Amino acid sequence: MSSSIETFQVLKSNWNFEIIEFIEEFKIILLNRAHRVLGIVPISVGGTAGTICDPKVIYVTALKCNAASIILAHNHPSSNLRPSQADIELTKKLKAAGQFLDLPVLDHIILTRDAYFSFADEGLM
Repeated sequence: MSSSIETFQVLKSNWNFEIIEFIEEFKIILLNRAHRVLGIVPISVGGTAGTICDPKVIYVTALKCNAASIILAHNHPSSNLRPSQADIELTKKLKAAGQFLDLPVLDHIILTRDAYFSFADEGLM
């Protein structure tokens, strides 16, 4: 994984596009030291307006899988790519936890059926 477009392509091939505009999901991409994908793990499934994301579940998963870094990803059923304030705060919280654990968050991707938003590309990481 070397770019946000590559991340988006990987996510597109692993997302259920039959429900992307109906249900919000949150997943993480686990990466090794060479930034190769170890796995894509679903963290939570919510409703039409949000999903609950527990930082403990994210980091327990990443640590058990011996990941070197992670990429966060979730969809917006509304097709609005702008991150909400809750998205921004969660990203900050997970980034801080990752720094403490030496397991960095490299990006947070918001995806829709046709496009994506990268926190890293927009200078929000």
